[in-house]
Amino acid sequence: MEALLPSSRPLRADARRNREALLAAAREAFLTGEADAHVEEIARRAGVAVGTLYRHFETREALVEEVYRQEVDELCAAPAELLDRHAPDEALRRFLLLLVEHAAVGKGMAVALESIMATDSPIFDDARTQMAQALDQLLKAGTAAGTIRGGVGGRTLLRALGGICGMHATEGWQDEAVRITAILFDGLRFGAQNAG
Repeated sequence: MEALLPSSRPLRADARRNREALLAAAREAFLTGEADAHVEEIARRAGVAVGTLYRHFETREALVEEVYRQEVDELCAAPAELLDRHAPDEALRRFLLLLVEHAAVGKGMAVALESIMATDSPIFDDARTQMAQALDQLLKAGTAAGTIRGGVGGRTLLRALGGICGMHATEGWQDEAVRITAILFDGLRFGAQNAG
């Protein structure tokens, strides 16, 4: 199930604040590993009644989905800012590291996300599509600048990162993932240097 969408009218200011407080409380609970936090506890932390939570989110799963959706939206908004502040290859490098960090943070949400894995929610497909598009944006900019090799798409690069981040059950995995990501990035740059 998806988060309840308000009618065509925007949320009143107090309702918007309540929704934001609920999402912030849920996000904090899920990301710190409190995936089993009950809706009553999330509502209490947000300073609202449980009924208010259910006015915004029909189910706990809808709340989990919206928290994850926000995480992905924030992550996938980063390429435009990175390209404004850095050369395309540096922007790509930084975004690859953000994806590794996202995987580490997502580890805290993993149990909460399990509750929606059995549903017909398109959220994971949507997230992969958004991340691949963000990578495509950076890859195209790097290729146009001549600093990143062509012929590599965002989906392919995302699959490679998925393999790297898939070792998250191993102690110290994040440090190793950062090192392997640096090797992957060097390969993307090396290909561009040899193409000219």
